[in-house]
Amino acid sequence: MERVIIIGSGPAGLTAAIYAARANLRPLVLAGGMYGGQLMLTTEVENYPGFPDGIMGPDLMIKFREQAERFGARIENVDVLSVDFSKRPLEVTTAEATFKGKSVIVATGANARWLNIPGEEKLRGRGISTCATCDGAFFREKHIVVVGGGDSAMEEALFLTRFGYKVTVIHRRDTLRASKIMADRAFGHGKISFIWNTAVEEAIGEEKLRALKLRNLADGTRSELEADALFIAIGHDPNTAIFKDQLELDAMGYIASPDGVSTNIEGVFVAGDVNDIRYKQAITAAGAGCRAAMDAEKYLEALEFPIEEAIA
Repeated sequence: MERVIIIGSGPAGLTAAIYAARANLRPLVLAGGMYGGQLMLTTEVENYPGFPDGIMGPDLMIKFREQAERFGARIENVDVLSVDFSKRPLEVTTAEATFKGKSVIVATGANARWLNIPGEEKLRGRGISTCATCDGAFFREKHIVVVGGGDSAMEEALFLTRFGYKVTVIHRRDTLRASKIMADRAFGHGKISFIWNTAVEEAIGEEKLRALKLRNLADGTRSELEADALFIAIGHDPNTAIFKDQLELDAMGYIASPDGVSTNIEGVFVAGDVNDIRYKQAITAAGAGCRAAMDAEKYLEALEFPIEEAIA
């Protein structure tokens, strides 16, 4: 019987593991076949406190993992296939085993949607990004392109005007999906221009992004646009497929929580991007992991579970 099972190993899951391990709960972390979350796809991280010179995303996650293991967290690089939260103890199943636990912290994150075009994977972190807050400052006085037409895309474009000398928004339709207030802000900004009815078909560059191949969806004509950066803002997909019949999800598929920690199932807590529609930052995910672990500890205390007792 596990006291705490943590599903996920990004900043939220591993921070939860650090706090739970330091509380002598000996958490079991089911990290997935590829641990570390979205930061494993990130190059230099400059906005995580404590690293004034920046740190590579994978290096940061290795430090998270080492710190969790130092305090006694047990980490297994296995994918969770299903859960059963309808009974006690709670059950979490992988290909190798079914684990039973008193409490579970869900920190499975969300994946940014990519365009899946030629050149995109090669140039991720070399001019192509899904996070303006993370990477915008790398492109001061550059031409920045944003793909998308919703509120998130307009927020990204407006934020990026702080850095680029020009921001071009490319959208597949001839009207935005964004709310009127966000659209008006973007239309009214002198640095932002729009290319309508257009899809990005290829990212061009060797060591860094140099240009984009475009196709007009109305007449089929193709063109090339020089660009220093491409920010893709077409949404995220929360990793909640295995929880659909177990936890309450919102309309967008994120785990619903009245306070950002608890769920509709007693003893099951949530942390990070799997619940966070708005911020999606490593530091906010880490903070959420801290909260989830502390609430799990209090939950176990309320069950009069002897925290000091070691798991055999």
